[in-house]
Amino acid sequence: MNIVIVGSGLAGTLAAKAVRELDAGAEIEIFGEERYPYYPRPNLIEYLAGRLPYDKLFAFPEGWAERQRITVRPSEKVARLWAGERRIETVSGLQRSYDVLLLATGARAALPPVEGITGPGVFVLRTLDDAIALVEHLGTRRRAAVLGGGLLGLEVARAVRSRGVEVVVVEYFDRLLPRQLDPAAAAILRVQLEKDGIAVRLGSVAKEILGAGGVRGVRLESGERIEADTVIVAAGIVPDVTVAREAGLRAGRGIVVDDHMSTSAPGVYAAGDVAEHRGRVHGIIPAAFEQARTAAHSLTGRQKPYAGTVPLNTLKVAGLYVTSVGEIDALGEGAEELVRSVPESGLYKKIVLRDGRLVGGIWMGTKKGAAEIGRLVALAKPVGSFKDDLLADDFDFTEIL
Repeated sequence: MNIVIVGSGLAGTLAAKAVRELDAGAEIEIFGEERYPYYPRPNLIEYLAGRLPYDKLFAFPEGWAERQRITVRPSEKVARLWAGERRIETVSGLQRSYDVLLLATGARAALPPVEGITGPGVFVLRTLDDAIALVEHLGTRRRAAVLGGGLLGLEVARAVRSRGVEVVVVEYFDRLLPRQLDPAAAAILRVQLEKDGIAVRLGSVAKEILGAGGVRGVRLESGERIEADTVIVAAGIVPDVTVAREAGLRAGRGIVVDDHMSTSAPGVYAAGDVAEHRGRVHGIIPAAFEQARTAAHSLTGRQKPYAGTVPLNTLKVAGLYVTSVGEIDALGEGAEELVRSVPESGLYKKIVLRDGRLVGGIWMGTKKGAAEIGRLVALAKPVGSFKDDLLADDFDFTEIL
């Protein structure tokens, strides 16, 4: 069987690895847009912060793909797909036929409509080339504005701050991490960030990036000017559906797939940041892992349905561990929430229940219990009489797990 994978990121690479585990005889060929072997995207933050050297970025040792009998073609961006003929073509003109195809084209950084956003001195952090360019630029700069106070924006701000650069985070919403934290938790996090030397502007919209031939500042819609010589945009992602859409595949925000990662075209599957499953583009690493595994089963004629991924995010900001999982607000009939907050130490714990089952939570200021809360939410576990004890520092989770 001839299996072609478009995309050499997490979903494409892990799908290839899983295919090889399932089928020793399959021919596997990966076409990647980047010129590098696979690296975990979180490593870019560590590289940006100066904590991870270049040669430690990559996930597998040199020669891994060859030993797995996986052909990887770097710098070969796929430009066209003829689904009816089961054939692809790259920008360089290279064509390949396939028996089954996986589209793992990922996503690109979203760019908000801000004047000057494509000019020199403005960066995104999506690829290793992005990270290398940003590190080089920061070598002689001392003031940065980060547009976006979500997960990536805060991780970038922390990494840049660790290089001694002054950082201002500009967030459109009225709180940081608006998808992961409620207002109370976000307020505690903001205080901790500011203690760490990271300034925050909430409810703010960038209107214009100032400077000709280089960044001189950012003008907000309020009229305020933020002095900066570097701008990093962290405003979310846009799934890369161009090839799929031009080939006639069904696509919304992402490439529409079913529980087996099948697209609307026979023999074509999709996984990772580009996949839209049950109306949702997850855009998170755990979902890419699970979808890649399901896709590998489908590519090899096996069955392993994908039922969705409970959103779980963990990061460390300003010395605080922050974990958010599932639903963060008690909305709707049968929902309730319990909170324990110690703002002066940065501690904030919250659980959300629906009809007595744990469906979400926020765990900030401590790692203890965070993984267990994540597992309980994934299981939608009924917590019953334990609900009043879950937030205690000494609770023994083995009692209900």
